[in-house]
Amino acid sequence: MQPAELSHVPPVSPQFFQLRYQVRSHMIKEIRAMVSWKGVYFVLALFLGSFFGSIFMLGPFLPLMFISPAWYRWITDRVVATWLTLPVALLEMVFGAKVVVTGDGFVPGERSVIIMNHRTRMDWMFLWSCLLRYSYLRLEKICLKSSLKSIPGFGANLDAIHDITVAYPQNIPQTEKQLLNGNFPKEIHFHVQRYPIETVPTSKEELQLWCQKRWEEKEERLRHFYEGGKCFNVTGQGIIPPCKSELRVLMVKCVSLLYWTVFPLGMLALLYLYSSARWYFAAMIIIFVVQQKIFGGLELIELACHQYFKKQQKFHVMKIRTS
Repeated sequence: MQPAELSHVPPVSPQFFQLRYQVRSHMIKEIRAMVSWKGVYFVLALFLGSFFGSIFMLGPFLPLMFISPAWYRWITDRVVATWLTLPVALLEMVFGAKVVVTGDGFVPGERSVIIMNHRTRMDWMFLWSCLLRYSYLRLEKICLKSSLKSIPGFGANLDAIHDITVAYPQNIPQTEKQLLNGNFPKEIHFHVQRYPIETVPTSKEELQLWCQKRWEEKEERLRHFYEGGKCFNVTGQGIIPPCKSELRVLMVKCVSLLYWTVFPLGMLALLYLYSSARWYFAAMIIIFVVQQKIFGGLELIELACHQYFKKQQKFHVMKIRTS
């Protein structure tokens, strides 16, 4: 461009700079709205805790599965239960969610099936806040409906069925992405209805009618909840009080939050300082990936080991009787 032509370039107006500033400010606000530090902390804490917990807490006990599946299950149930307290601690202490349990509650040590309505994809995780108060965390096993058919003898040795209705008076996060945005429920209400196993029909047709009736009651209960005072019970308490007091629950949450914050940092330091830890880490990653590809998961290997030892035990008993 020639010098004479420069005089014809119009000067940049102040409105241009103001508009550019507004656009940048809007973009920054949009990015901040997409994520929150609490949401990022929640996701990272759960991921790092479960990842390093699987490698360094569950990994060393894998050989025990082939020696004594019962002892392996006893140990892993307790290890997993310690991690399950972490989402409870984050939900209630970091995000300030209030948990209200009404209805029949749970009988400690009782074997039961839990059926629950799903308002969001996060219901299964929020349920842990309810189960912690009744010491059910280490006993919980999650089964998809299609998986129930493959469990031999499902329904045997059960004491009751617990029908749980869950409701959220305010915001209802639908996906994991909304959790990352920091969109957590302020209150979670659980209403527990207990049905002794002897009152549950056994025939397929009667059981279908029974389930349909329960779901009709659940829909009516939810309608009264949202149209009324946003509570299942005016007292806000269950018939069977929780095993753990709120003070004890608070202590569990504090210890869990402290442990699962320090533990991943300690494991990262261990990997950084010691080559033997890095070799062990790599070996465990390979084992977990290979077994998943070949066998479909550790739970299937554990089930096979349990069935093998059970057959061996029956064979040994029959051999003693015939001798």
